[in-house]
Amino acid sequence: LMRLATWAFIGGLISSLAVPALAGEIFSFDQVRAGLNSNRIHLVDVREAEEFAAGHVPGAVNLPLSTFKAEQLPPPSEIPVVLMCRSGRRAGEAMTIAEAAGRSDVSVYTGSMIEWTEKNGPIVTGP
Repeated sequence: LMRLATWAFIGGLISSLAVPALAGEIFSFDQVRAGLNSNRIHLVDVREAEEFAAGHVPGAVNLPLSTFKAEQLPPPSEIPVVLMCRSGRRAGEAMTIAEAAGRSDVSVYTGSMIEWTEKNGPIVTGP
């Protein structure tokens, strides 16, 4: 029994290390879709410009991680800023930058483009 508890603890520790620690919320596909439909979120895609132009979520703003600065984000308001990328990894990195700059209103859509595409979310092309 003790060995099982130890493995469960180690498993939990490994899975918690796999995802960046987030102070903001984690947004789901449904929350992002509903938020966009009601203009209740600012969706920021941190993929590079070419990736964004090839296909992105309608309403998303492109702020590439390679040049990302927290000052570029929409100003703090009652409308949360939600970051996304292809898989969620770069969005987590941008989240860390935003938190270091004192932003506590920034969250991550962890499913990002991979999940959005899998769930047939609408996609537009161009800048």
